[in-house]
Amino acid sequence: MTTALLVAALLMGFFGSPHCLGMCGGLVTAFGLSMKDVSPAKRRALVMTYHLGRLTSYAFLGLIAGLIGITVLEPLMKGNSTPRILLGLVLVFVGMTMLGAPFLNKLERFGMRFWQYLSPLRQKVFPLNTFPRALTAGLLWGFLPCGLVYGALLIAVVAHNPLSGAALMFVFGLGTVPMLVATHETVGWLREKIGRFRLRQLNGSVMVLSGLAVVFVPIAMSSMHGGHSGGHAQMEHSSHSAMVSDADTAPSHDMSQMSHNITPKMDHSMHDMNDSPASMHHSQ
Repeated sequence: MTTALLVAALLMGFFGSPHCLGMCGGLVTAFGLSMKDVSPAKRRALVMTYHLGRLTSYAFLGLIAGLIGITVLEPLMKGNSTPRILLGLVLVFVGMTMLGAPFLNKLERFGMRFWQYLSPLRQKVFPLNTFPRALTAGLLWGFLPCGLVYGALLIAVVAHNPLSGAALMFVFGLGTVPMLVATHETVGWLREKIGRFRLRQLNGSVMVLSGLAVVFVPIAMSSMHGGHSGGHAQMEHSSHSAMVSDADTAPSHDMSQMSHNITPKMDHSMHDMNDSPASMHHSQ
């Protein structure tokens, strides 16, 4: 798992936190009302405690998602580009969800049934005036159905590593903390800034583009490299053919030159031998 993936999870949690506030705002209000009789210092400690419980649940879910990835997907991913392509598609899917596509609405409705099943247990943690109760409340809160959480879990699945999935979900949860612990005034300011600059949509667009790049850039690079290799091989083949041709013609050229040089010498020697008897007779 790369640092870029962790940063993407953190930004996903932060820029998606207005959605979290809409989903969890009533629960946060109920927690606050149950702590009205405790001191401000203890109240802050209790708030941090139930957020720690929530992030622990996210990490646990990420661990399960990573186990699913390594047991179900890993056998299908050996020796091919499936992990990269699957990660890219999941990033595109999550980015489209952040842009407003209702892909995960049905999954949220299914999760709501489990949340209602936990209702008797949730009632037992109130009031949140002790740390064990606050921690238990946070652990239960982590199972609140949320499309943004499910999107992060999909990324944890394709990480196909349990520890990476747990770390990714924990970091995602960290991104949601500022919005959920801020005061009313700060919450309004954060929501206004994120809405004004369309930061959630911007982050969703970045995730979509990142997913497309993960899928298609290596394919394009491989295609370019293959074309370059083919051209290089053709140049080497042409060079080799030229060398063979030179090797074939060089001996015949050399033999022709040798024949040209030897023939006059042989003719000249034969002429001298023919003239020798005449010279000897004249001298006698």
